[in-house]
Amino acid sequence: MKDIAWDAYQLFLAVARQGGLTAAAEVTGLSAATLGRRMVELEQALGRELFLRSQTGYRLTGDGSQLLEHLIELEAGSKRVEEWRRGKAGQSLVRISLGTWIAWLLCQNMSVIRTPRDEFRIDLHVAEQRARLAHRESDIGIRAFEPEEPNLAAIQAGEVAYAAYRARNRDWIGPEPWIAVDDENAVSAYLRWPRQNASERIVATVNRPRSLRDLVRAGAGLGVLPCFVGDLDPTLERVGEDIPELRHRQWIVMNNDDRHRTDIRLVANRLEKLLKSHRDILAGKRPSTRG
Repeated sequence: MKDIAWDAYQLFLAVARQGGLTAAAEVTGLSAATLGRRMVELEQALGRELFLRSQTGYRLTGDGSQLLEHLIELEAGSKRVEEWRRGKAGQSLVRISLGTWIAWLLCQNMSVIRTPRDEFRIDLHVAEQRARLAHRESDIGIRAFEPEEPNLAAIQAGEVAYAAYRARNRDWIGPEPWIAVDDENAVSAYLRWPRQNASERIVATVNRPRSLRDLVRAGAGLGVLPCFVGDLDPTLERVGEDIPELRHRQWIVMNNDDRHRTDIRLVANRLEKLLKSHRDILAGKRPSTRG
């Protein structure tokens, strides 16, 4: 069998993690058509079917899942070698995987996560998909559910609430229009909620949650957002109360073997302190500005 270049496996990782060609195209910079062709070529080279293809995305077959597990291990090892090669003396890297809006909150408070006196670097991996830590792809993950994997340790970090928001003082004649994230990228419950509850009133879709908020702020329609995002934005107001079925606990997750590493433990403790300091706003306890 002809040797397969590592970049083919890297593209496979992007498609597998993003769950489809469109999202993977944004990550890789290649077109969806090119990615589709490369995946067919990889399957032919391996002699195995890796994906179940449908209009809703690319789902891994059994062989695809096994390949993903093998590649994750190789990728983690490759990253550690590269970090060692490029790293400065005395500096380590703490990799954090987290969703769009917790990343937004962390970036606003980065000075409390890493100070000028710290000798480690921070790498943020922002995605709506579940943070992967089992094979040390990341050092710390923030998840919306308690981990089931036996080799992961977790710290509970409060609850997160969600509500519908609109631009402040924006009214419409007739039914209120909605903004939603498209099917392929609606991987979280709050992103799926508009399609499940107001599908006939969706007037625009986007493929990223940050763009959803931008359209809501511009007065294009209603959108579901975490309360700590909507309530902290003076240009937005709640429409009704928070949505009970979307409320969930939040967890800071680490690999059991690494959680006592000094830099990882320090960052995890600071993340816990940051989230606890925002406990009320995360849980949606700030009063609605409009019923």
